[in-house]
Amino acid sequence: MATLTTVRPPAGEISARRRRRRRERPGLKGLGRSLQRHWTLYLLMVVPLVWFAVFKYIPMSNAVLAFKNYNVIKGIWGSPWVGWQNFELFFHNPVFWTLVKNTFLLSVYTVAASFPLAIILALALNEARTGLFKRTVQMVTYAPYFISTVVVVSMTILVLSPRLGIVNEGLGFFGVPAIDFLGNPDYFRHIYVWSDVWQTTGYSAVIYLAALSGIDPALHESAKVDGASRLQRIRHVDLPGIMPTAVVILVLAVGNIMAIGFEKAFLLQNPLNLSQSEIISTYVYKTGLLNADFSMATAIGLFNSVINLALLLVVNALAKRITGNGLWS
Repeated sequence: MATLTTVRPPAGEISARRRRRRRERPGLKGLGRSLQRHWTLYLLMVVPLVWFAVFKYIPMSNAVLAFKNYNVIKGIWGSPWVGWQNFELFFHNPVFWTLVKNTFLLSVYTVAASFPLAIILALALNEARTGLFKRTVQMVTYAPYFISTVVVVSMTILVLSPRLGIVNEGLGFFGVPAIDFLGNPDYFRHIYVWSDVWQTTGYSAVIYLAALSGIDPALHESAKVDGASRLQRIRHVDLPGIMPTAVVILVLAVGNIMAIGFEKAFLLQNPLNLSQSEIISTYVYKTGLLNADFSMATAIGLFNSVINLALLLVVNALAKRITGNGLWS
């Protein structure tokens, strides 16, 4: 009966492999040498790590407030536990689905409008041949990003005012009666989204311009030699070159789709457009600060964060499978 024998490599080869593994796993001694050699880089990391620990991770422990009936005298950790009661109350609240729908539609509309326009603007600026024209357009589109949200909302209210607004003045010139844009809930999403597009598209385009500058010029030269037109070079050279950057930005945008900004929605909000302007973040503000129901506000915020995390993981997995690029690729 034949027997199988295991062939062992020479002892010298085994010891060489072991030494190689030790070098690949530096351990404490290797870490100590790295700290001694690159101590300035590690020192620079201390400040942001401390900032994240103090202002991000330590406050996470207070999320237990969502599972308690908060009492100011007893404090967070002394308040009695109520389990999932706050979440159940929120889910059975008549405004629950209205809040989710308003937040979701407003966020999707914002992403759908701003994401492609930033890419189009970057591609157009990248193809511009006149330096003065290119710099002027960049300045005009990039400058609104530095305007405060409060100022942008004030400008929007003045421009759309039914009595003195320039839009209604123009409509009145053609015999169209004045329209109360901010008083009609059907106009709220359009006003919010396109004012946001005006404010942020230039900044987003700068990110894509940086990605376009990293594309090898030899690819464009080769495409020209092969007879490719400008549009064909944009399609087959520029777009694939910025695809990793675009995927990361899209994944992050979708991951924050339920965490749309509070300031602009709250400032544009009034009793007439409340049916479409009331979103989760404004409801949390009113519940927690105005009504002093801190446990319920924490539960709503935690629910919102969990939904965002789930969306981030799902969209990142889909992007990784479809394009091969993702947040952790």
